[in-house]
Amino acid sequence: MGKGEESDKITINVGGTRHETYKSTLRTLPGTRLAWLADPDAQSNFDFDGKSNEFFFDRHPGIFSYVLNYYRTGKLHCPADICGPLFEEELTYWGIDETDVEPCCWMTYRQHRDAEEALDIFESPEPGGGAGGEEPEEEGGGEMALQRLGMDDRPAGAAGAAGGGGVVAFASLFFILVSITTFCLETHEAFNIDVNVTETLVVGNTTTILLTHKVETEPILTYIEGVCVLWFTLEFLVRIICCPDKLLFVKNLLNIIDFVAILPFYLEVGLSGLSSKAARDVLGFLRVVRFVRILRIFKLTRHFVGLRVLGHTLRASTNEFLLLIIFLALGVLIFATMIYYAERIGAKTSDPRGSEHTHFKNIPIGFWWAVVTMTTLGYGDMYPKTWSGMVVGALCALAGVLTIAMPVPVIVNNFGMYYSLAMAKQKLPKKKKKHIPRPAPLDSPTYCKSEENSPRNSTQSDTCPLAVEEGATERKRSGETPKVGQ
Repeated sequence: MGKGEESDKITINVGGTRHETYKSTLRTLPGTRLAWLADPDAQSNFDFDGKSNEFFFDRHPGIFSYVLNYYRTGKLHCPADICGPLFEEELTYWGIDETDVEPCCWMTYRQHRDAEEALDIFESPEPGGGAGGEEPEEEGGGEMALQRLGMDDRPAGAAGAAGGGGVVAFASLFFILVSITTFCLETHEAFNIDVNVTETLVVGNTTTILLTHKVETEPILTYIEGVCVLWFTLEFLVRIICCPDKLLFVKNLLNIIDFVAILPFYLEVGLSGLSSKAARDVLGFLRVVRFVRILRIFKLTRHFVGLRVLGHTLRASTNEFLLLIIFLALGVLIFATMIYYAERIGAKTSDPRGSEHTHFKNIPIGFWWAVVTMTTLGYGDMYPKTWSGMVVGALCALAGVLTIAMPVPVIVNNFGMYYSLAMAKQKLPKKKKKHIPRPAPLDSPTYCKSEENSPRNSTQSDTCPLAVEEGATERKRSGETPKVGQ
């Protein structure tokens, strides 16, 4: 019995760390790399040292402990102190499916993919357009200033002068702020002029002179707005001309906002010289929809990383926002109904509706009070006057605090994650020389065992999936072209 166990033992040296286990343990996952070590011809197909009687693999020794423990216990856990892509690469090498990761560690394992997606979103511009991922020796001061301010106006991988993007970003930011300031000042009395307009109305043989008053904006503000619109128009045309995918450009929300904010100004200028009633009606409508100019504030998201972080946080927290809305809707419905009936307790007999002594004439009016109370605003325009209504009001306020407090931490965590990743992406230095690991020969015993002399019972396909997958990976890294017919 002792001799049988001794012959079943196997020693595996991974990255200088020796591990001992039984061949029967390795056979628990057939078709994997470690399972092939239990085959009789494993010593000739892998890197085997006859003196020390051990197999050698130049892989990560810490992760291999978790891999080997998976063979022993049937539970695959993810180490918290190891980067996710490294753990994923090791699982691929040993031939283990990532879906075998335990539920308790799945979020930790998936976290690196979420981080990579976020880093792609906040991809910083490539300075100088250096080839091969190498960093140029000198960087423009304008770009460094943009990164310090959290501003970025160029897409990832854009080449060009180091300071060109900074000039465009600062100019666009300046016109955006000027346009928004002008929009706000147009509503101030100091910039409004009362104008008497005389209009001659001819009906048949009767001529009537009408004297009307209208308010116009100071011409200086109109001129400033015209200059801003000219800049936005030029910027919009240059971007749409230089964009290789016009359809993708049209579908972009920020580009739609740019067009909607520019168009009313040109329509208003074109129709201002017409005197027809239809033109006046259209002008009146355009003056009403001037508020779309405030949408230009969303253009700031193109230049400030912090605003993009906020936008991606809101997008990533959609489920939490929906949950918050559902909780509030349920609370509003419940407490509006409760306050309506609670205020009718003790009503006078002379008041059959029971609404003379209370603000809550009906349940829909109670919706407003419930929203204001649950969000802890408390305007004071509506409040309960009976003791039963006060009890309902207290419960409504407490429920509102608890309801809002539940999903908010998740939203805050999302913002913190996106912000930290965005800042890390901006501060991440460019690699001067990219390390490309030396590919192992396909016929090497350390690479994958030969398929011809592998009489194993495996659930894998007839060709070695590990060799095929890693061969493609190594060829991609080394830039080789796969050979046909080997």
